[in-house]
Amino acid sequence: MENGAVYNETTEPEAKQPRRRPFGCTLRHLRGWRLPAKALQAIFSFVAVICEEIVEDCSVCGGLYFFEFVSCSAFLLSLLILGVYCTDIHESLGQDKVQKL
Repeated sequence: MENGAVYNETTEPEAKQPRRRPFGCTLRHLRGWRLPAKALQAIFSFVAVICEEIVEDCSVCGGLYFFEFVSCSAFLLSLLILGVYCTDIHESLGQDKVQKL
């Protein structure tokens, strides 16, 4: 017993931390056609916001204001989706909270 054969190491060696990408960017949750579709959605909604801002005069502006609201909302929500699915926020929130969001 004095030679130490009875006492083995009881702890596991410390695992290396996984290498993190800059800004926590990962494309693991948007694979295949989903990433280009979301990127295209963000681009098109941004172009819609820009095109709406070009209009200077209108006689009945209700439709234009609605279009502005919808295109701006679509742009911001598509950026939010890209931000959640392409960064480490997805892992920190958890799958159930992301689906609720």
